Amino acid sequence: MPGWIDRCHAVADRLIGNARFRRWAAAFPMTRPIARRRARQLFDLCAGFVYTQVLLACTRLRAFEILAEGPLSAEQFAQRVDLDIDASTRLLDAAVSLRLLARRRGRYALGALGASLVGNEAVLSMIEHHAILYADLDDPVAMLRARGGGELARYWAYARSDDPSTLAAPNVDRYSTLMSASQPLVAEQVLDAYALDRHRCLLDVGGGDGTFLAAVGAQVPHLQLLLFDLPAVAARAQARFDAAGLSGRARIFGGSFLTDPLPEGADVVSLVRVLHDHDDASVLRILSAIRRVLPDDGTLLIAEPMAGTGGAEAMGDAYFGFYLLAMGSGRARTPAALGELLRQSGFNEGRMVATSLPIQTRLMVARPRPIAARK
Repeated sequence: MPGWIDRCHAVADRLIGNARFRRWAAAFPMTRPIARRRARQLFDLCAGFVYTQVLLACTRLRAFEILAEGPLSAEQFAQRVDLDIDASTRLLDAAVSLRLLARRRGRYALGALGASLVGNEAVLSMIEHHAILYADLDDPVAMLRARGGGELARYWAYARSDDPSTLAAPNVDRYSTLMSASQPLVAEQVLDAYALDRHRCLLDVGGGDGTFLAAVGAQVPHLQLLLFDLPAVAARAQARFDAAGLSGRARIFGGSFLTDPLPEGADVVSLVRVLHDHDDASVLRILSAIRRVLPDDGTLLIAEPMAGTGGAEAMGDAYFGFYLLAMGSGRARTPAALGELLRQSGFNEGRMVATSLPIQTRLMVARPRPIAARK
């Protein structure tokens, strides 16, 4: 039998589902603000795709870079981007309504959100990248039934590969470039939240082309650096380390962290946006492999977006839920879910370390449990 709370919710649901009640609530002064707010929220859900396409059009036309030079009239903007006046005005007005742009003395200028995109290659790359996701979401029910396997799964080639270590450079170049563009933002969050200078050697598992390690190496001069990733991906790191003057203290190892042993010698291991790309069984293999090479006094850093982030709940379960489904592998996890996987792999359950932008990156620090403590 349902409890009284469930019965109260059922009554509320029936009222909200009644057209006459909705008309009354929209007219009654005490409930009118609630009715209007919920109507706006529902409309924004319906119109969300249109909003993203306004953003994509601004990005492809370089609207933010152009207006960073100074405000323009619709006519001046139209000439810069090869649009007619009507199309230019329509786009600019749409961008103003989304706070990407602003009107100033009859001209268009950067808005609060658009200004943050100027020169922000990480976010601009992700905006362009989402065109692939939207193609897969054209029929979301079909995607749910097929569990991905579309364009995004082909983009992230390792997600459904039987042997990722055999992937050639053309299969990994596109996603490696995207990860490299966005990695500096994550590196900044991690380095601001956790002092790596207390360690002597860092192993970055799934380290891509070395963008994260290059940022760490620049800030912590004494730290030895180890990178492990698929051979075709790891090969890209050498040029980055050479350019950064890190080749003397950075070593590169190629392999699959699902099947190959990890290099030994590190007292701290980082997983930067790795675990949420994989299902639980694979996460357990990755964490267990790390535990085998990490000393009892070592440290594991897990940096990635997580489900259950306060104020950004939709990011974990809605956005990443469907993005990773389209990709064909993984899920966003709460800190508690990650803690349970850590416990099963020979670590403590971890502790959260505050970052300045948790919607982008959250940080969990875990310690190995000594073998005696696991019995």
